[in-house]
Amino acid sequence: MHKARKRFGQNFLQDQGIIRQIIRSIAPSPSDHMVEIGPGLGALTEEILDAAGALDAIELDRDLPPILRAKFFRYEDKFRIFEADAMKFDFNSLREDDRPLRVIGNLPYNISTQLIFHLLSHSGDILDMHFMLQKEVVDRLAAQPGEKHYGRLGIMAQYYCQVEPLFIVPPEAFDPVPKVDSAIVRLIPHTTLPYIAKDIKTLEQVVRVAFTQRRKTLRNNLKELISPEKLEQLGIDPSLRPERLALQDFITIADTLTSSETA
Repeated sequence: MHKARKRFGQNFLQDQGIIRQIIRSIAPSPSDHMVEIGPGLGALTEEILDAAGALDAIELDRDLPPILRAKFFRYEDKFRIFEADAMKFDFNSLREDDRPLRVIGNLPYNISTQLIFHLLSHSGDILDMHFMLQKEVVDRLAAQPGEKHYGRLGIMAQYYCQVEPLFIVPPEAFDPVPKVDSAIVRLIPHTTLPYIAKDIKTLEQVVRVAFTQRRKTLRNNLKELISPEKLEQLGIDPSLRPERLALQDFITIADTLTSSETA
């Protein structure tokens, strides 16, 4: 029996009621091209294979693919396993037709934020994403201006996607039992972005710098990028903390910097 490895952040889902609830939320169909990140021992894999047209799995732990290939051998016409690091994987390479990808995964807590940012860079190839994450990460993804968890992750996720928290998964649903609650979240990339930054790298920089010290004001955190006087001209109060600004405000700042660089 394969034992969960701490270095891969493995916690294997084993609660059948939760598994059914997740599958109902995803609702895979025969027309879907599914991608599962970190299938583990295949708790969700078989349910998805029964319903979906194709499933590609990406697994970093080299001991697991042989187990999964043996377990799901009868699905070999629609099941592929890639022994790879999802953080470096080119998800665009999986598309073989005009079907966008539907991505699912029980993401390790230690890499979940970086992996979500990596996936957002492929959002044009993705129909939707369903992730099991530490509850606090889901709270950050969905947070609105002024809320405790509002910050870089939520702002950039909401730039690309509609974020919908679905339900909480208790620790006892896993083996080994983690020390935190988990939650399922649905991310649906916007077909048309509600707000478009002139340069996405500049927007990412502004958001990252603004939140380097959450307790400080925009005047302090953004002083190397933009003056307080310029912020006031944009209708933004430089004495505010960064969590008071909406996505549109960050785009306004970023677009001003982009325009000044190209002028």
